[in-house]
This record gives sequence, C-alpha cells and structure tokens, in this order.
Amino acid sequence: MFKNLVLSSASIILMFVFTACVPRDVPINNGQNGHPSWGDMTNVDDVNMSDFDENLTESEMMMTEEGEENKLERIPFPASEYYKLARLGKGTIKGKIYLRDAYGNEVLGANTRLYLNPFTSYSKQWYEESYLGGYRMQKADSRLFNYLKFTAADANGNFSFYGVPSGRYYLIGTVKCGEACGYAEEKSIRIATAVSVYGNQVVKKDLTRGAE
Repeated sequence: MFKNLVLSSASIILMFVFTACVPRDVPINNGQNGHPSWGDMTNVDDVNMSDFDENLTESEMMMTEEGEENKLERIPFPASEYYKLARLGKGTIKGKIYLRDAYGNEVLGANTRLYLNPFTSYSKQWYEESYLGGYRMQKADSRLFNYLKFTAADANGNFSFYGVPSGRYYLIGTVKCGEACGYAEEKSIRIATAVSVYGNQVVKKDLTRGAE
C-alpha cells in the first residue's frame, strides 16, 4: 500500500510539473472587441514613408534646404486621438485620380497608390503646413502608419476604398507627369483633399488638381 501511495504521489507531482510548463493560449489584442485594427488592415511594407515625409513637386522642393534641422517640426504624435478612431466601417469612397494640364486634358494617375489618412491634429498640420503651405516636414512618427488605409488605382485612374469607418479623412495620391505639366522630366505630383463618410455611404470623390 505504501508503495502504491508513493507512486500515486509521484504521478501527481509529475503531472503538475509538466502541465505547468505547457504554454497556455494567450488572447491576442487585435483591436476593439477582437476586431482587426486599422494597422491589421494595412500592409505597412507597401507604404512608402517618403510619400508623407516630403513634398514631391519642384516648387515645394525649393522651399527649404536639405536636412532634418531645416524642415518644419511636427507636433507631438497625439496617441489619444488615434486611439479613439473607429476600427470598423461599412463606408465606400470611390473616384478617379488625375491632373489637368495647361490645355485642360486629363493626366491619369494610372496604377498609382492612394491613402486615407484619418483627420487628427497631426494630419491637419501636415495638410495645412506641408501640402497647402509648401513646407517640408520632419520625418513622420512611425505610429502614423498603423492608421492609414490604402488602395491602388486602375489603368484609368479609378480607385475605391471599402469598409471605411465613419469619419473625416485626407485622401492622398500622386500622379506622374512630365512635359504635359511643363517639366523637362517626369515628376510625381501629390494631390490631397478632405473627404468624409458616414455609415454605409458611398462617397464619390475625384482626386484632382491643375498641373503647376
């Protein structure tokens, strides 16, 4: 009996040791209530950071000298603003991206990438100071790219964003243009505009501007 008792106790101890060492399933934080966050829906590897750190037109490139110290300082990244953004949505934003040359002809943004950048104090500074004001800005906080949503236009410049949460955004894209826009060689011209979507709205918004 004593021998059986020892064996039984040894079995219990071994069972405790091995089960305690087995890793348990740990729930993954995947946004609110287990739903995917903006970052989970964005392939960060496909986001070109230079699209957001520099202006791309010739006149804008001449506004300041090279070097981070000569660029406009960004405000601190407002993490609390981004944390409050909706993760899921049913909205759709679609349109066409193109430039108009000096003769009124469309220069299509064929197969170009476009981004939705949620409206915050951080993106507002970029839009007002960099895009409208023409100042080059210091490197963007890497956390920004967890909140971008992107798509690509087709050969005719048509694009669509699906599953967009309700809110305000900056719609951003670039069109390549050369002689038609007065450049000796092809350049990438950035276009940005504000857009809003609510509920399951289908918003039609072309992204366009005149060539410089």
